[in-house]
Amino acid sequence: MYYYAMGLVLLSAFFICFAQADQHLNTKQCENLGFTGLALCSDCHTFAEYIKDQELVSDCLKCCSEDSDDATSKVIYSGAILEVCMRKLVFYPEIVGFIEEEKDKFPTVKVHYAFNSPPKLIMLDDDGQLKETIRVDNWKREHIMQFLREKVKPLSDI
Repeated sequence: MYYYAMGLVLLSAFFICFAQADQHLNTKQCENLGFTGLALCSDCHTFAEYIKDQELVSDCLKCCSEDSDDATSKVIYSGAILEVCMRKLVFYPEIVGFIEEEKDKFPTVKVHYAFNSPPKLIMLDDDGQLKETIRVDNWKREHIMQFLREKVKPLSDI
C-alpha cells in the first residue's frame, strides 16, 4: 500500500510540473521576470545553452512566442543598452569584465547606469525603441558577447 501511495504522489507531482511548464505567463508577469514576450522560443533554447539556471529558462519558455517556419523571422536588433546599477557592479564581476574589456567591440551597445537596476540588456529596434528586455545577472562575459554577436546588427549593417 505504501508503494502505491508513493507512486500516486510522484505521478501527481509529475503532472503538476508538466502542466506548469506548458503554461504561458501574462505580459506583466513576463516583464517582472525581465522578458517582454517578444523572444522566440528557439531563443530560449539557445539561452539554455549558455545559462544553466533551469528556472530562468522555464520562465523564458513561459514568455516566448512560437517560432515560424520562415527563417527570416529571426529577430535581429539594431542596438542594445546594457543597464546596470553602478553600486551593485561589485556583485557582477562578469558584467564588469564585459564593460571594461569587451564593450568597445560592440559599437551599437551602450552602457546605462540606473540606480537599483539589475543587469539587463535592453534590445532596440531600427528606431531606437525598446523591443525586448533580458536579465543578464548570471551570464558570463562570453555569453553576453555571443548573444550580442548573434542578435545585434554590426555597425556596418545599420
